[in-house]
Amino acid sequence: MIKGCKICGVKDSDTLNYIINHTHPPKFIGFICNYPKSSRYVEPHYLNKLLNVKKNKSEFVAVLVKPNNKTLEEIKSLPFDYYQLYDCTPDEIKIIKKKYQKKIITALTIKDESDVLRYKSFVDVTDVYLFDSKGYEKSHSFDHNLIKNIKLNKELMLAGNIKFDDNLKNYEKIANYLDLSGGLETSGLKDVSKINIFLNNLNKLINET
Repeated sequence: MIKGCKICGVKDSDTLNYIINHTHPPKFIGFICNYPKSSRYVEPHYLNKLLNVKKNKSEFVAVLVKPNNKTLEEIKSLPFDYYQLYDCTPDEIKIIKKKYQKKIITALTIKDESDVLRYKSFVDVTDVYLFDSKGYEKSHSFDHNLIKNIKLNKELMLAGNIKFDDNLKNYEKIANYLDLSGGLETSGLKDVSKINIFLNNLNKLINET
């Protein structure tokens, strides 16, 4: 059952304020903290300014690809509720979780069933599982049937080329949360009209179930 969503890749104050103050704000807002290949990357010195806001009902997520100690120390005082970690081992996540006292979204990039089964290694360190495509900074998709029948004891977030105007009922039996980034953009920039349509559609679905 879908409970909410994450809007990922926010990098400017106007968009962030629009999202936070929306009538139906997302459960999570994600910020790309250490992956310069992404057009949505936010430099550390600007993160301080960007995140100096009242979160209201949303929680902030630091999106991190195998972060080093320097990055983790740079962001440790920022108001992140979750660290979303790519390409980390269970032992690395355990150390990060303990040291920085953050909830963890473990991001698994999926191409085939063997990628899905890796989730079992992260049971003890994960608060939310994110199943994503192999695209990283690009909006690729993967076969959602690969995760349709797995039984998790944690919440499941789904990413990978989900569009702002998709029929969200298609995801109802798969995920607890939907994660959108490129699907809410026009010409590489967040589009508040698409964000508005998506958040309103999601709210309708949640209230139907």
